[in-house]
Amino acid sequence: MSGLLGYERALIVTAVEAERGEVLAGLGIGEQRGDALGDGSGVVVVACGVGPAAAAAVTAQMLGLGAQLGAPFDVVLSAGIAGGFAGRVEIGGLVVATESIAADLGAEGPDGFQSVDELGFGTSRYDADANLLRQLRVVLPEAVGGPVLTVSTVTGTARSKEAVEKRHPDAVAEAMEGFGVASAARVCAGVPFGEIRTISNAVGPRDRAAWRIPQALATLREAFAALGER
Repeated sequence: MSGLLGYERALIVTAVEAERGEVLAGLGIGEQRGDALGDGSGVVVVACGVGPAAAAAVTAQMLGLGAQLGAPFDVVLSAGIAGGFAGRVEIGGLVVATESIAADLGAEGPDGFQSVDELGFGTSRYDADANLLRQLRVVLPEAVGGPVLTVSTVTGTARSKEAVEKRHPDAVAEAMEGFGVASAARVCAGVPFGEIRTISNAVGPRDRAAWRIPQALATLREAFAALGER
């Protein structure tokens, strides 16, 4: 295998090692050091840590290292497990982001929450690359497409769920790294970006007994096994 979906050099960013291991297993790539540039497969998978800041920092570091060593990446994917919005995606299901949105980047006031876009301070969303998104939807036809939210604090109450759904009625999932990865991909390297998530739990009141992390990790492995065949 060389590259991914026709791209010669792919960088895949997960939050934690458990996700990274499933992506590597799905792709059939042996374990590699997170700061290495791969084993000849054309794909590097790195665990960045939790949250958008860590995601942006590690993604930028890897993109810079690739360019410095004459092996620049030409596509970046954020991948891992996530919470899904009930009625839009099932537990254990697969999501392909149409856009990655920093859902809590903004300010609260008497009139409610305002995004940085509304405040005029920048952007809180990045669209997935259109060509990459088309390819992902072809290879992963079972995936639900829609906006994926990036948050620094996971939604954990009925009240906060209601508020986030009101602001983002089309969102299908919530995670913590996509917008950070997208920011680095677009700002630092100008390369195509996409986000793939598998669903371990429903967004809303925290009920750890209902989480299905092993199921979501298995779906993640299956998704990348399908991608690795192309």
